[in-house]
Formats: sequence, structure tokens, C-alpha cells
Amino acid sequence: MSTPPDDMLPELAQWNRGNGIDLKSWIGCAGNFLLAIGYSEVFWPRFVLFDDYILPEGAEPETIKTWEKQCKGDKRSVEAVCNHLHIADIQHHGCPDITEQRVVYLGKLLKEIYSAKLAWQFPDRPCEVVFIEPDDRQDLVGFQLTFWQKKHVRTEAS
Repeated sequence: MSTPPDDMLPELAQWNRGNGIDLKSWIGCAGNFLLAIGYSEVFWPRFVLFDDYILPEGAEPETIKTWEKQCKGDKRSVEAVCNHLHIADIQHHGCPDITEQRVVYLGKLLKEIYSAKLAWQFPDRPCEVVFIEPDDRQDLVGFQLTFWQKKHVRTEAS
């Protein structure tokens, strides 16, 4: 998974006087600490246990109660909606370099990261981490990552 998406290779090949550059070297040239710290929130998120839910740190209790009502008490659905992340939302607003291939690469990578983080942080609460790829591949906002605890099964009503 450490190989960049194919659609990045031409850009990386232009670096270093046409000899190319790898991702780690590239971020050393083009990245900065402010963005690295910001992206850490996405690539190693902070989760908390709240009312038997695993949620992002800072989740509001009122929001959870609203989703419980809308989801008719289905804890799996509540966790799935509270924990969802649209991969396209990682980009900078109006960023021209978003592509399907890049969104898929990040989505699959984040699925691995979240799976590892959740297993490490909550070893007694196994989670199902899902990367959702929409049928309409042009709908880049439709690519999402979410998770829920495996013990939360769907009810008949949901």
C-alpha cells in the first residue's frame, strides 16, 4: 500500500531533475509541519467510549441522542453515521488535484489505519471498518469510511 496511486507517478517523476522522487522524499520537499499535524487528526484519530459507543473525541451527547431517535435505537447505525468520513472532505476546498484513484487509495489506506487503531485502543470491542465505494464513480463525495462495533447488530426495525 506504500506505492503512490498511478496518477501521481507522472508528477513525482518530474521531481529531482526528471529522475523521480519517492513519497517520503516528496513530502520533505513539499510538505510542512502545520499540515502534518492537521492530517494526524485524520490518520490517527482520537476515539472515546461514550454510552457504549466508540465515537470521535468531541462528539456531542445531544447529537448522539438525535441519531438514536432517527436510527430507532439501532446502535450500529448510530455508530456508523457518527463515525463516517467522506474521503473527499480531507482535501482543501476547491483543491484541483482530487481524483477517483487518489480517493480510493486514501480510503483503503485509512481503512487499514482505523482497523489497527481501533483494535489497539479497544481490544475488547472488535469493530467493522468499511470503505464505501459508490456505484457512481464520478461522485467523489460518495467515497466514505465508517465503522461500528461488531456487537452492535442491526435490529429488525432498521
